Amino acid sequence: MEPHYFNVDVNWKKNRLGEMCSPELNLETNNCIEIATPPEFPKGMPGKWSPEHLFTAAVNSCLMTTFLAIAENSKLEFSSFSCKSKGKMERVEGKYLMTEIVLEPSVTISDAKYKEKAERVLQKSEAACLISNSIKSKITMVPTIHIA
Repeated sequence: MEPHYFNVDVNWKKNRLGEMCSPELNLETNNCIEIATPPEFPKGMPGKWSPEHLFTAAVNSCLMTTFLAIAENSKLEFSSFSCKSKGKMERVEGKYLMTEIVLEPSVTISDAKYKEKAERVLQKSEAACLISNSIKSKITMVPTIHIA
């Protein structure tokens, strides 16, 4: 496979606030989101997306898109997928690092006989997630399977 590139532009607006856009996204809608220093740092801004949120979101959304592909290929029938995530930032050897991402995926299936298959699909998804495989943070997954 040849390399793929994903373009993201960041522009400072004021204070500790900027805007992140991608020229590849739909130009008919606002293809930008505001980003800021998180409030845990001096002059940080609450209520705005931060690089730490986006890092955590990248892992979480990658798990979902990988799950969707593997579930389809595995012919797993499910009625819902959601995932909560929590990114842990720590100071390690004088540097701030995102040391762990905890993923809490929740999948709803129609019959208990598909529970093991759903668990396998989640495990395969975690192992195949390209974002998780590209970072050094510890990834912890705590799945829940619901029967509708």
